Amino acid sequence: MKCGVGVIGAGTVGGGVVKTLLANRALMKGKTGVELRLAHVAELRQECLKEFDLTGVTVSADAAALIADPAVNVVCELIGGLEPAKKFILAALNAKKHVVTANKMLLAHAGPELARAAIANGVELRYEAAVAGGIPIIKALREGLVANSIQVAYGILNGTCNYILSRMTYDNMEFDDALNLAVRLGFAETPPDLDIEGHDTAHKCQILASLAYSTEIDLKDIYVEGITKVTHADVAYAREMGYLIKLLAVIRAVDGEVEARVHPTLVPEDHLLASVRNEFNAIHVTGDIADSTLYYGRGAGRMPTASAVLADIMDIARRGDAPAPAPFVYGPRRPIRAIGSLTGRYYVRFNTLDEPGVLGKICTILGDRGVSIASVIQKERHEDNFVHVVLMTHETVESSIRSALAEIDQIGFVQEKTHVLRVL
Repeated sequence: MKCGVGVIGAGTVGGGVVKTLLANRALMKGKTGVELRLAHVAELRQECLKEFDLTGVTVSADAAALIADPAVNVVCELIGGLEPAKKFILAALNAKKHVVTANKMLLAHAGPELARAAIANGVELRYEAAVAGGIPIIKALREGLVANSIQVAYGILNGTCNYILSRMTYDNMEFDDALNLAVRLGFAETPPDLDIEGHDTAHKCQILASLAYSTEIDLKDIYVEGITKVTHADVAYAREMGYLIKLLAVIRAVDGEVEARVHPTLVPEDHLLASVRNEFNAIHVTGDIADSTLYYGRGAGRMPTASAVLADIMDIARRGDAPAPAPFVYGPRRPIRAIGSLTGRYYVRFNTLDEPGVLGKICTILGDRGVSIASVIQKERHEDNFVHVVLMTHETVESSIRSALAEIDQIGFVQEKTHVLRVL
């Protein structure tokens, strides 16, 4: 059995796919009996192709020509972004070509439209590489856990943020210093806003939530909060209380609604996710039958992501002429739970004047909103007569604590807006 592969975009990920197809073609055939042949590469920047021996491979700068090439059975869109990537994918699907993509942004914005086009044309749309690089989390949800009702999934899905938080935790670095180091070492894009503001993680959260609960989810309905306000002081206080701070995507079914949110979270130090350091990713999934499962590995990078792309291509090739399964199977649309309805525990850091009665006033306002305090840390005063007061609450409703803090922040003894983090 043979399968011709066309690669649109030979940059970081696309170059990894080209390299692997050329180097490991015999290995993959030996394992599967399927011969994957690199048939066509379309790349505007021809200098990207200098490292490869493309003898016998059609090379062009024209994605349309690649899609129309009869030697191409599977089209790999690896240029990223919304356009022209969407146009290329729809053109390939409408030409009845299977498509493999790593484009998380496009899937988060237009997944249902692309899925409908694939179904209408009887071809496959696969996207394992769009979430967590080389970690096979899409396959786990679609196949390995298909018999499970997914109760909750927690994901560390952005290596840049996890690297920054790791350096703040283990090297006592402040956020800006850790970010600059991540940029220098190539763990962060330039500019890094999509990563550190949480939007990259939100794209992946949307894809996983759609799969977990078979429902269309609008990206705008996902609550997103990045890590830019996390300080080394927060990291130190969290560790003092037995927690590490991680940027998590949280996906959960609650009372007929779906929670899909992204924010920094205090993770208990004995939780499996607490041990995930540096640029690595991990997803912890709990199902009603399989119970807890953990998926861990490199969530980005040229070769891990290329590995996921090749896995999708091989799955398609091995099916041969068999009917293509639907990329998404949507059930009824389920409402997305508003962040104010969230119930949980909270870490709260105040920067207040060191005066008698301050803590009492804070506790009174919280108590009036039904917020109960589990523990308190108060450090010695700074030279400016301000102190950090850190509270850990019992379980409460988010809207209640937000209402209390809005009142507290208007009182003169609070130096800056109170910082709040959710607790796993």
